[in-house]
Formats: sequence, structure tokens, C-alpha cells
Amino acid sequence: MQEIINKAKTLMEALPWIRNFYGKTIVIKYGGNAMVEEHLKVGFARDIIMMKYIGLNPVVVHGGGPQIGKVLKAMGKESRFIQGMRVTDTETMDVVEMVLGGKVNKEIVGNINRHGGRAVGLTGKDGNLIVAHKMEMTAVNPDTLTPEIIDVGMVGEVESINPEIITGLENANFIPVIAPVGVGLSGETYNINADLVAGRVAGALKAEKLILLTDVEGVKGKDGRLISTIDVQRVPDLINDGTITGGMIPKVNCCVDAVEEGVKKAHIIDGRMEHACLLEIFTDKGIGTAIARF
Repeated sequence: MQEIINKAKTLMEALPWIRNFYGKTIVIKYGGNAMVEEHLKVGFARDIIMMKYIGLNPVVVHGGGPQIGKVLKAMGKESRFIQGMRVTDTETMDVVEMVLGGKVNKEIVGNINRHGGRAVGLTGKDGNLIVAHKMEMTAVNPDTLTPEIIDVGMVGEVESINPEIITGLENANFIPVIAPVGVGLSGETYNINADLVAGRVAGALKAEKLILLTDVEGVKGKDGRLISTIDVQRVPDLINDGTITGGMIPKVNCCVDAVEEGVKKAHIIDGRMEHACLLEIFTDKGIGTAIARF
């Protein structure tokens, strides 16, 4: 009997959060181990379905780097990265589009639909959802100590998001699942970092929350302890003093940009934890690191 009562208490704890977020849009960047381990894939699909059934509007933006690398390796093509970006020539871009827009996207859509949801897969080419331009990267030449442009191929930056197709799907009770492939003004295809796409989509939709699923707990201090909240104004200082380093810098900056564009709160959470999204949204304490104007 006590176990049943505890379940009821858990539901009651979620009630005010359900009321607060009813009808609101939540953008979730789906990646890392949560996309690889079978029980986490099923759990994620069911979490997304639950959000939709209780009145939220989840929008999923997914990655797929390991899956792309696996296909390229099978083709005998080496993956090269510069400053964390995959060098994307024409042949690699074809693989990226095939894997992200085809295999990975449809697997996520299939998981959601198989467990009772109504998901629709998109890439940035659909309805000109993600208009992009070529990313310009620079590095300092060690001999001349001057900046030089680095060509990483068809790697793109988001120029604009056209949210009408997403809101149309939301209004029809579908769950949009977006692959981070953008389209240029001349119809060219671009490979774009999924975190950046998720942030820009959240900003364009003025989402209530942006959630980045990662393979770490969140942002940690120099003492190794999780930082539960960060005011956007503190971020530059935390980067300058070495608290936020490495691959966490672009994720945090993505969250800051989203908040600056109107997202209420951004979260970096551990996708390796079962039901991570539900724990963040519907519990009093939440998990991971929240970034907002506090």
C-alpha cells in the first residue's frame, strides 16, 4: 500500500509543473548514449509521448555523429575533425544527409510512433525550415601568427529558422523530429551542429525550455561538484576562469544564445539517466544545470 501511496505523491508533485507548462513548447536536443542504448531509446520515446499527452509540445532535434562515422568507416573513408567540426566534403555530405535525414531520423520517429505517439520527421530542407550558410573558421598560423581561414567543407551555420512548419505540426498534435541538415540560398546542403540547431529552433519558437541531453551530469565547478543554476551574465566569467572548458563551452554558449532569443530556461542534463527529461521538467529539484536570467 505504501508503494501505491508513494506513486500518488509523485504524481501530485508533478501536478503544478504540468499546469505551468501546459501548452508550452519544449525543445529537446537528443544525442549521446541516450541515442545508442536500447532501454534509453525506448525510455526517451515514451517520455516524449507522455509530454504530448499531458499537454506539452515537445520538439526533438537529434544528432548522429557516431552513426555517420560508422557508415564512413564502412565505406573506407576517414573522418576528420577540425576544432570539433567534421570536415564535410561532397561525398561526406551525402552520407551525412542519408544517415541523419534517413536512418537516424526515421528510427526516432518509428520509436515514438511504435509506442503510441504521432511523430513526423523533418530536415532543414523541408519547408526551408533551416536556412544556412557556410561556416567560416579561422586559426592562427603558428609561423606568421596571423589568422587564416580554414575550409571545413559543407559545414554550416544557421542563418534563419522558419518555424511555421513546426507550429503547424504542433497544432495538429504531431511531434516534430528534426535532423540538423540545413539548406543554403542556392539549394546547397549543409551539415550543422545539432546543439546549435536546437538552440536556434528553441529561440524561433520562443520555447519555454531548451534541454540538451549529454553524457555528463551538467556543468561542474572546479571542485567537481555540479552547478545547478547559472545566470547568463556569469557565463563569460566562468569561461575566463576555466570553470567551463572544452566541449562544454559551445553547449553553454548555445544555451545563452537561446535565452537571449527568448527561451525562458535552458538545461544541460545527463541523458544516460532514465527518464531524464521527465525528472527535469516535472520534479521540484530537477537535474543537471539550468541556465537562465535568475
